[in-house]
Amino acid sequence: MSHLHFTTKHANAATVKHNWYVVDGTNQTVGRMCAKIAAILRGKNKAYYTPHVDCGDYIIVTNCEKVVFTGNKLEEKLYDNFSGYPGGRKEETAKNLLNRRPEVIIERAVKGMLPKNRLGRKMVKKLFVYAGAEHPHGAQQPKELKF
Repeated sequence: MSHLHFTTKHANAATVKHNWYVVDGTNQTVGRMCAKIAAILRGKNKAYYTPHVDCGDYIIVTNCEKVVFTGNKLEEKLYDNFSGYPGGRKEETAKNLLNRRPEVIIERAVKGMLPKNRLGRKMVKKLFVYAGAEHPHGAQQPKELKF
């Protein structure tokens, strides 16, 4: 009886297939939606997931201004910005940021859920967030993704 030899399949840049997906943000809870998006950007949904390779898919988020916060977060959740200068700290409520730049809410939430290294910075570039239902990636023929 010879020893059967199984090797782990490692994905690499040549073998990974990156798909494109569209997520509609309408009535989605911010954190729950972003957690799922982060997993897909990372490639955790694939059988050949390899931690040190970017095996994730591209994600387009539309209608990002229609996401929902639970509880009183709209009024009470604060987004912090610090310019690096003394006294350069600005705070903004979720409600204000949602009105002013809704894309930032999704981008920041997803970025915080990805690894903090070169690979994570590469993964975050595969996320495209738009207010409204239109997006300029029709040529990529993205598929609908329902959560």
